[in-house]
This record gives sequence, C-alpha cells and structure tokens, in this order.
Amino acid sequence: MPNKGWRLKSNVLSQSLSPSPRLQYRHLTANAVRCFSSRQHGRWRLAITPLLVLMGLLAWNLLSKEGDAAWMSEREINAANNAAGNAVKAIRPTGSNAFGRAGDMAPLDNPGDPRSQLALWTKRLERAQFTFDNYRKITRYPHESRPAAEHGDQLYPNRPIIEEKRLYRPGGEPSGNIRLRTSQERIFVAGGESVLFTITAIDENDNPLVLTISAAGIVDPPKSGKPSVRKRLDVAFNDVGAEGDAAANDGTYSFRFTPAKQGFADFTGQLRLDMNIDAAGQSGVTYFDIYYTPAPPAIWTGAVRESIENGSLFVYLKADVRVPGRYVVSGRFDDFYGKPFAFAVFNEELATGLREVPLRAFGRLILDGQPTLPLRLRDIDGFLLKEDTSPDRALMPRLMGLVHMTKKYNREVFSDAEWQSEERDRYLREYLNDINAAKLKIDELNKLLTPPGKG
Repeated sequence: MPNKGWRLKSNVLSQSLSPSPRLQYRHLTANAVRCFSSRQHGRWRLAITPLLVLMGLLAWNLLSKEGDAAWMSEREINAANNAAGNAVKAIRPTGSNAFGRAGDMAPLDNPGDPRSQLALWTKRLERAQFTFDNYRKITRYPHESRPAAEHGDQLYPNRPIIEEKRLYRPGGEPSGNIRLRTSQERIFVAGGESVLFTITAIDENDNPLVLTISAAGIVDPPKSGKPSVRKRLDVAFNDVGAEGDAAANDGTYSFRFTPAKQGFADFTGQLRLDMNIDAAGQSGVTYFDIYYTPAPPAIWTGAVRESIENGSLFVYLKADVRVPGRYVVSGRFDDFYGKPFAFAVFNEELATGLREVPLRAFGRLILDGQPTLPLRLRDIDGFLLKEDTSPDRALMPRLMGLVHMTKKYNREVFSDAEWQSEERDRYLREYLNDINAAKLKIDELNKLLTPPGKG
C-alpha cells in the first residue's frame, strides 16, 4: 500500500509528524495548523521525507555539472512527483534543454559524431544508475518504520516549546531592545491535560529584567471577522515558586492552565492567552496559542502485545475507539540504553470498538541499525484526522515516557528483505530500463568506434 496510508485528506500537515515551535503556529489561519510534526503537531513530512531527499540529490547532481540538463526524462519527473504523493511539485529549471524528454539529446558540438554521442550516453548511464541506487536505498524501509535520524524534530514530543523573540507594541513595532524568552509544555491539549506557560524578559546581554504582567487572559480568538464566543478568562502568572513556577523570584513567571477545570470543558478548538507586559520602562504584548480537544475520540486501554511477523517486530497497542475515522498514531523506538533508533507511525482507518494499533520496527532496519536489544517504545501520541474543519484533529490522550519494553530477540529472527510495494517495484523497473537502454546505446556506439578487425 504505497501511498494509501499517507493520504491525510486534509489541507494541513498531520500531528504524527512531531511538534514544532510555537512560532510556526502563531500565524496559522483557521485551516492551516502546522503539525508531524510540530512538537505536538502532526508531522507529515513522514511519508515524503525520503523521496524529498532523493529529489534534492537528483537536483544537486543535475545542476552541478555543465551540459547535463537533458539527462532526466519526463517519466522520471512524474515518477518522483507521484512517489512523493504529489506533496511537492517539481520546479523545473528554465532553458530550452532543461529536463528534456527521454529521446532528446543535449546540445552537441557535432551531433553526428559518435564520440560526442558516446560521452552523452555515458553521462546518462551515470545518472540512471545514480537514480536507481538512491531510490532503492531510501525506499528500502517502509513509510511507517523509518530511522530516527530522519525525524529529529519528532523524537521528543513532550519537551517544552521554547522561543526567544523581541517585545512588540500592539501595532507590531518593536519595543526597545527587550527580548522575551517563553515556553509552553504543548500546543495540542486533550481531556484533563494541562499546559504550563513561562515568560522571562531579558536585555541584549541576556540579563533578566524586572517584568510586570499588567493583564493576561484566555479567550477563543476571533475568526473570519466573527468575534469571540467565549467570555475572557483572566489569569495570573506568578514568580513565587508555586503552581508550576520552578523557582521563586528568578524573573521567570509561570502559569498552569487546565482547560477542563477552568471554564473550557465544553470547548473544542483554538484558545489564545494574550498578555500585556511592561519591562524596563517598555510596554508590549505577546500571546500563546493552544488547540483543545475536550473529549478524546479514542482512549488507550493499557493492553500491549508484541510479535514477530514476516521478520519484523510489531508492538500492538489496544485502543477503545469511540469515533470512527482515520487515526494517526506515532511512537518512538529507542535501544536498550535509550538511544533513539526508529520512528514508527500508524495511519489508517479505525472502526468503533476495541482495536489494535500496530507500530512496527522493520526487520531490515533493525539489522542495518544494529540497536542494542531489547527495544524501548515510548512517547505515543495519536489523533483522529478531521476534514474541512479547524482544528483538523481530535487528540487521543498521550502516553508519556516508556510504554513498553520488548523481548530480547536473536537477530536471526529478523528479515534482511527490503520493503516491497507495487509502486516501488514499478519505479525500480523503470529506472532499471533506463540503465539498460543507456548500456545498449553505449554498446552500439562502441561498435561504431571500434576499427574493423579489433574488439
């Protein structure tokens, strides 16, 4: 199932792709919540990351050498686009010979000269071999079980989101040289979860400044010209070492918000914490955004099982699904010593009732990566993807920390077979055809260039 599992059916990125800084959320519209990743957001680079790497390598190799602009066929361009799920549109270089069709020839000093044609076809063979080798390499593991190194921003979804920015006046103008260092525990909040916000004012030398928060309140922000529908909730930050504040009188003010207990138990969607601030004689504003799901569409039962299937390690998490639909669940496999090893994703339809969600450590990936066994599965997050609405997801409760430690298997139980799919096999055949066609043409030209009686 090459692409089926990765269709999000939404115009936003999915959260299973990991959380990214709040800065990336601040300017989101109602239908553009950036996730996969986000810290708490989806992380939909997932499905296309390897293919983007390939496209980048191809582009670099193409543009770095003179006279090679005609090497890529139209079929190869379409293959790269389709393989990426049309998530990224190819941008072709300009010029009459850019990305010529398979039968096109690059400009030659003497088109009738077999030596010039041999040089061109030799380059084409190099490119065809390069394409085949790299495509095969980056697709040897399935989309749902990838090396952790490919998803560095998604490995620790529960770490606070920390930002540093200028202090701005309400009109958008900078307010002196004052900077704000802020943090929030998460972007997406579900059920009874809470989120801790902190803020510190600092000068250009990184020294803390005396900070006064003259007003702070939470409300659903206006949308599409319509005013907020909720009454503003006034809140108070503190620097006394209580209610989530780490240390008293250190210049860092903190506030912990629990939507379900503070007037938003029946609210679904975006909430904004607005703040008016004074520091070192300068005034300005800032804000934090969260996206709240009061009633999870599915909950984890706590049941976990594992099995070896077709040479891969599967861990099944049982969930009680209350709302059917497409669910995106992500988890992180570490080795025994806690070193990140693999990023696993489930992206399929689930019906109501008790269902198992499989997360896979692919056999070939285990053999190639040589992690110290047993593996540790940790930090599970999941959500129901929603179409044509904002927010575009309804969150499941997150499972923080270690969720399951696998058995210690002998490596002989794992398969060294590469991932197979109809799509992958089709592209490999096409790329191999290009290699063979180039070799055949080179053989023909070599025969023309070989004097009679030699060879």
